Amino acid sequence: MTTIPRRIAVAAATASLFAPRILRAQTRVVRIGFASIGAGNRQFTGGSPIAASHAEGWLERDLADERGLEIRWSFFAGAGPAVNEALANNQLDFAVQGDLPAVIGRANGLRTRLILASGVNNPIYLAVPPDSTIRGPADLRGKTVAWHRGTNLHLAIVKVLAANNLTERDLRVVNLDFAASDAALATRSIDAAFSSPVLFGLQRRGLAKIVYSTKGDNPGFARHSHLLVQEAFDKDHHELTGRIVNSFVRASDWASKEENREELFQIWGKSGHSVENFREDFADLPLAFRNNPLLDAFLRGQYRIQADQALEHRLVRRQVDTAAWFDTTHLDAALRELGLERRWTRRDAEGREIVV
Repeated sequence: MTTIPRRIAVAAATASLFAPRILRAQTRVVRIGFASIGAGNRQFTGGSPIAASHAEGWLERDLADERGLEIRWSFFAGAGPAVNEALANNQLDFAVQGDLPAVIGRANGLRTRLILASGVNNPIYLAVPPDSTIRGPADLRGKTVAWHRGTNLHLAIVKVLAANNLTERDLRVVNLDFAASDAALATRSIDAAFSSPVLFGLQRRGLAKIVYSTKGDNPGFARHSHLLVQEAFDKDHHELTGRIVNSFVRASDWASKEENREELFQIWGKSGHSVENFREDFADLPLAFRNNPLLDAFLRGQYRIQADQALEHRLVRRQVDTAAWFDTTHLDAALRELGLERRWTRRDAEGREIVV
C-alpha cells in the first residue's frame, strides 16, 4: 500500500528539483544597451525612436506573443566606449550607439551588423561662459575646450575645427563626459565645451551661452546613431531579430509624425532631461529628418568617412571596411511589410535628396 505514494513522492521531488532548470530553459533574454543614460542615472534616455519604444513598452507589446521572452534594457553612463566593452564581454545582443564608437569597436574585432538607423543628423553645440568673448569655433585657438572623446561627437568636432582652420593640437582639450563638462563650464573651469542639447539647460539658467551649432551647417558635420546586433545573435535568432527591427521601424514611423511632436518630447522627458531641451534641439527641423531609420547612401558614406578619419587621427589601429558592415535585410523586409518603403526621404552620398 505504500509503494504508490512513495513513487509519487519521489516523482514530485524529482520534478521540483528540475523545475527551476526547466523554467530557465524556457526563458529567453534579449539584451539591448543604450550608449547613454538619463539625468541622475535614470534608466531612460531620449533623442531616438528606440528610446521612445523603451519608455512606452512598444517592443514588449509587439513581442507579447513570444512565450518566455524577456527584454532587458541597459544604459551606460560611459557612452559608446562602455557599450563596446559590454559587447566584447557578450553582455549585449543589440546596442543603440553612435557612429565613431561603433567604428572603434569594429576595428577592435567586434562582430556586429548595422541594421537600422535611430537618431541621425544630430547637431552638436558649442557653449561658453555667459561673458566670454568667444563667438564661435574660429575663436578657440589656445583655449581650454572640453568634450567627451571617443563618442560620436569627437570626429564631428574635428570636422568643425578643420572648417575653421584649426586642429585639436591648436586647443587645450579636456576629456570630460557630459555631466562633468556641464559642471566645468558652469564653474568657468574651462573656456568652452562641445556637447549635446543638455547645454540648453545651462543657457536657460544663465550659466552658459551657446555660440555655435552644426544645425543648418554642412550636413557632414552631423553625428549619427544606429541599432547594431551581434552577428552570432542574428544568426541564431534571425526571425526574432527581424521582428525587433519591425517594431523599431513602427516606432520610427510614429516618432516621425508631426502631430506626435509634443508627446514624443514628453516621452523623452522621462530621461530627466528637460522637455524644453528637446524642443529647442528639434526646432525648425522635421521630425522625420532626425528619426529616419534608413541606412541610405549618405549615411553609409558618413560611416566610411568616420572610419577613414578614425584611422587618420589614430583612434583606431587598422582600417575598417564599412561596406560589408551594413545589413538591410531586416529593415527592407519591415519597410515592405508595413508599407513604409516611401515614408522617409533617401539621400545620395553627397547628402542630396533622391526624388522618387
